Amino acid sequence: MKAKRIAIFASGNGTNAQRIVEYFSDKKEVEICLILSNKPNAGVLLRAQKLGVRAEVFNRDEFKEGQKVDELLQENNIDLIVLAGFLWLIPGYLTERYPNRIINIHPALLPKFGGKGMYGMNVHQAVIESGEIQSGISIHYVNNKYDDGQIIFQAKTEIGKSETPESLADKIHQLEYEYFPIIIEREIKKI
Repeated sequence: MKAKRIAIFASGNGTNAQRIVEYFSDKKEVEICLILSNKPNAGVLLRAQKLGVRAEVFNRDEFKEGQKVDELLQENNIDLIVLAGFLWLIPGYLTERYPNRIINIHPALLPKFGGKGMYGMNVHQAVIESGEIQSGISIHYVNNKYDDGQIIFQAKTEIGKSETPESLADKIHQLEYEYFPIIIEREIKKI
């Protein structure tokens, strides 16, 4: 049986991408073969280099029009796309080619606190200001709207009375590191 092939899209530091690569490093049935970023100075590119995973950078036109990104995905025979801190809306050519094969992780309990601009500390600040007593992660399929696809999995954490956006972010990162690779593994088995 040939390995299922995953591409990770990331815009930032890449801690989730690194965790995913490490999780699958000794699993023969899955190969993380490509990390794509829209930011030429993103930390994830250095992580990819250290982990021995091919990394490529693209600009907005190359993403929207699709030729470069689509060619990279096709030439690498990608089975599943994972968004790990990737902030751009996914264009239709990708959601059509990969139906229910693009998954994202969001640092809050959707459907609340999702949509354009709801990422990073913006999310954690909004959750705390709303008076919520819980937050968590949502792993979902990607469609053509921000944070709108079918939810695959959620995990929760309590929000303490003296919680700050930074302390909540730490709790959310721990949930991401624990659950995201497991859910990716479950999803890749469906393909």
